[in-house]
Amino acid sequence: MPARSAPIAGDGHVERVELAGHIIDSLLLPKVLDFITAAGGNFRIEKISIGHDRSDPSYALIEVRAPTADRLQQILADIADHGATPLHTQDARLVTADIAGAFPEGFYSTTNQRTEVRIGGRWIEVQDQEMDCGVLIDSTANTAKCQAMTDVKVGEQYVVGHAGVRVLPEAREMQPQGFEFMNSTVSTEKPKGVAIRQVATELIRAKQEGGKALLVGGPAIIHTGSVEHVSTLIRRGYIHRLFAGNALATHDIEQALFGTSLGVRLDSGDILEAGHEHHLRAINRIRRLGGIRRAVERGELKSGIMYECVKNNIDFLLAGSIRDDGPLPEVITDVLVAQAQMRERIRDVTFCLMVATTLHSIAVGNLLPAWVKVVCVDINPSTVIKLADRGSFQTVGLVTDVEPFFRSLVNEVERMEKK
Repeated sequence: MPARSAPIAGDGHVERVELAGHIIDSLLLPKVLDFITAAGGNFRIEKISIGHDRSDPSYALIEVRAPTADRLQQILADIADHGATPLHTQDARLVTADIAGAFPEGFYSTTNQRTEVRIGGRWIEVQDQEMDCGVLIDSTANTAKCQAMTDVKVGEQYVVGHAGVRVLPEAREMQPQGFEFMNSTVSTEKPKGVAIRQVATELIRAKQEGGKALLVGGPAIIHTGSVEHVSTLIRRGYIHRLFAGNALATHDIEQALFGTSLGVRLDSGDILEAGHEHHLRAINRIRRLGGIRRAVERGELKSGIMYECVKNNIDFLLAGSIRDDGPLPEVITDVLVAQAQMRERIRDVTFCLMVATTLHSIAVGNLLPAWVKVVCVDINPSTVIKLADRGSFQTVGLVTDVEPFFRSLVNEVERMEKK
């Protein structure tokens, strides 16, 4: 007998949807059914086929009912983000943008998961996948791509509504690799040695397979004495891109020029008289020299993370905030420009390591597609929780202090290199 939720009065508006893939072990099927009932709808599973092995996909045909047409459309929109596609598909509805910098009303808001749209009877993959965007259609080239709201131009065509849109959720890893050790998103009780070994494995894989590893870092990397560890990873080719703010670069340069971070000597822990001025003096010196790269070229900056980035041709992006001192010349102070450049520079990233920075981690998490593995390391578990709440569900977290993490990570990389 087909499975059915409790009936509700007047559930006369009906749509049938399909759900396929690893919908059992990834818990997609119960999640979709929960969405239907929580929204006041009703369901009946007309057909279900469950794969026998972990590699076998499953299939479910579900009848969805709701008391009103609007309620039904809202339910269909919610479950579409989890891969539930209406059985009787139709082409996506396109509406022309009439205002620059704003989508048409009712635009389809994207997720970070692989998405396809139906145009002219054919399903087209959406390029540059990113959450919280619209889907721009080029009818001439027959292409679709995610577009940020600020980049909308008058006359462009955008997908409106959920009709003709299907989401392809990421399947769970079939092999015990990657981050199997982390079944929950974040915990202070995770086996840190195992976690760090698997992060080292990801960095080595990126290097060997031609991938790109992105480090998103906060100033605690400098304050905790982790500069040499990160510098080692850069020199050995395990960090290919750096996203940070004015603070990380400033205190890194302060440490290189004065041996302090926030006026505290990192080798002894002593607080120097007038040491609180060091970060300002560091910024001023770099500004007088014309920037970080010029300081390295002229031999004034001789060590540190920013020095290693310049010497090893590592692409770095420094995005500013309203509280920045200076800032350093390379800091991008226009947030929309910074966001646009980050969006372009994450296109080929295959692994992302976020360390001790809440705002930059969330900003980058919003831009990354769901298939990029993300590890967030922070002494504060709320950073990872906020990332997950924002939709970066692929993020797994390690709650620990920064310096012990990087020290152990370098040791693991060196140990694996010797093998």
